[in-house]
Amino acid sequence: MFIVFEGIDGSGKTTISNRVMAQLQSQGLEVKHLRAEGRFASSVTEAMRSLGRDSRNLELDPKAEFLLYVTREVQLVEEVLKPALSQFDIVVADRYFPTAEVLGRYGRHLPREYVEPALQAVAAEVVPDLIILVDVDPTLARARRKAQKLAAADARPPARRGLAGIGLQHRLRAGYQALATERPERWFVLDNESTLEDSVRNVSELILRARQTGTQTALAEMRKRHLRTEKRHAPALRSPADALNAFVSWLDKRAVEEPRVAAYMLSGLSGSAIDPLRESLAAREPGAVLAGLGGLDDEVSWRIRERLQHTHPGRVAASLLEISNGDPRAAQLRAALLKSAPLEVLSSLQGQNDEWSWAERLRLFSSQPHAVMRSLRGLWHEEAWELRERWLNGYAERLGADYELARSAVVSINGSSDERAWSFRNAAWSSAPVAALNSLTALTCERSWQRRERSLLRAPKIVMATLRTLRDENAWRLRNAVVADCKEAVDSIMELDDPEAWELRDRYADVWASTAVKSLGYVADTPRGQAFIERQLRLHAGNISLLKHVSAVALGVHHRGLMNLASDV
Repeated sequence: MFIVFEGIDGSGKTTISNRVMAQLQSQGLEVKHLRAEGRFASSVTEAMRSLGRDSRNLELDPKAEFLLYVTREVQLVEEVLKPALSQFDIVVADRYFPTAEVLGRYGRHLPREYVEPALQAVAAEVVPDLIILVDVDPTLARARRKAQKLAAADARPPARRGLAGIGLQHRLRAGYQALATERPERWFVLDNESTLEDSVRNVSELILRARQTGTQTALAEMRKRHLRTEKRHAPALRSPADALNAFVSWLDKRAVEEPRVAAYMLSGLSGSAIDPLRESLAAREPGAVLAGLGGLDDEVSWRIRERLQHTHPGRVAASLLEISNGDPRAAQLRAALLKSAPLEVLSSLQGQNDEWSWAERLRLFSSQPHAVMRSLRGLWHEEAWELRERWLNGYAERLGADYELARSAVVSINGSSDERAWSFRNAAWSSAPVAALNSLTALTCERSWQRRERSLLRAPKIVMATLRTLRDENAWRLRNAVVADCKEAVDSIMELDDPEAWELRDRYADVWASTAVKSLGYVADTPRGQAFIERQLRLHAGNISLLKHVSAVALGVHHRGLMNLASDV
C-alpha cells in the first residue's frame, strides 16, 4: 500500500508521517518511509531538492522549477519507490507529484496545459492508494515552522520558495484543497490544528482500515465520524481590547499544547495582559521567548534577559538589536555578554556609534572580522568605510564564491547608495543575491530600481521589503504589480497615511486582512485608522494574525512598526 502526505510547509506532515510510520510498525507492519526524518531516501533526489531550495539560484525559471520537482519524484520512484512496494507492507512518502502540480498551477500560476502533460507522462505509473492532506491555516503553519527553526541554527541560505512571501503558502493551500475536492476517492483532509496525538491516531486508524476494506470504504467511514469538525464562529469583536482578550485566550490554550508556538506568537509584544504568560513561557521555551524580544525595552523584557543571560547568552545578546548602547542596561548587558557571545553582541551593534562599540569593533576585528563587518550597517562616516576597506583587503577575492563572506559584505552596506557600497554589492551578488537585493533598502537611484525590476517576479517579498516608507512613483508601481499575490507589498506601506497607501490598504483589506492592520503603525491612532480596525474585526474576527496585530494596538506597542525595516537574509 502506498500512502502520500501532502501539505504546505509547516503543516506538520513530516512529523505526522514519521509518527504514523512508527505507529504502524508497532502494529507489526513492515513500513518504508521515503523521506524519514525529513530527508529523501535517494541522495540524487535530495540533491535536486537542495538545488531547487537554494535561494542562490535566484534566476531559476518557474517552468524549470516545476520540471525539477517532477524530475526529483521520477528519480525517487525509479530508485526507491518501486523496489520498496515489493518489499514492504506500506510505503510512505512525504510529498509526491501533487506537490509539483500545486506549486506549478497555483503557486507559480503556470498554465494548466503546461503542467498536466508533464504529470500525465510520469505520474500515472505509480498512483498512491491514499493521499492525506495535512491542512492548517498558513499563519499557524508559519508559526510552527519558525518556532522549530529557533531550536536549530541553520547557516544555509534562505529557501527560494520563501522569497515569494507568505502569499505563496495561501495559494498552495488553496491548490491542495482544490485537488482534494476534485479527487475525493483518494484524498483525505486532516485538520491539523488539533493535538499531534489525535492526528497520528486518526491517520493510523484510517490507513489500517483502508488495508482491510479498501480506500474508498475507509474514507467514507472516517468522514462520517466528522473528523474535520466545523469551525465555531468567532465571537463578535468590537475593539482592540476585545481582540486582545481573544488573543490571550488563544495563547493560553496554545501554550498548553505547543508552548514554543505560543512563545513565537508573542514576538514583539509586551504589556500587563501578556507579561505573566511571557515570563511563564520563558521558563519553558527560553529561546523562543528571547527571539521575540528584539527591540523591547520594557521592565519584563529586561527581567527575562537578566534571568537568562548565563544560560542563553547568544539569544540574550541578539535581543539587544535596535536598543541603543546609550541605554545603560543595554551597555552593561553587552559588556557582560561579550566574552560568552561575541558574535551576537557584535551583531547587536548595528548602527551603534558610541565609543565603547568602536573600541570593541577594533579589538575584535582580527578574531571576528565578519561579525564586525555586519555591525557596520547604518554607519557611513569615514571610520566605518576605513574598516570596510580593511576587511575587503583580506577577502575581496572570495566574495563572488563564499556565501557568508558575501552576506557580511552586503549587510554592512545595507541602505547605502555610495559608489563604494555598489562595488561591494556587485561583487557579492553572484554568491548572495538575496542579501544583495535586500541591501537596496530605501534606495531610489536608477540602479536600485533596475535591480528590483529584474528580481520582482523571483523574489517579490525581498523587493517589497526594500520599499518600506518609499513614496516614489516606482515604488507604487512595483507594489501594485505584485500585491494580489504578495502581502509584503502591504507591509511596505508601514505607517504611510497618504491617499495611495489608503487606496492599497482598502483594496486589499479582505485579501491581507491582518497585514493591512499591521501596516497602520501609529496611523491606528487616527479616526480613520480606528474605523479601519473596527471594520477588520467585524469581518475577520477568526483571523489569529489579525488578533495579534490589533492586540499590539491595544498594548500600545504598534508604534514600533518602523524599527526593523528589513531583515537580513
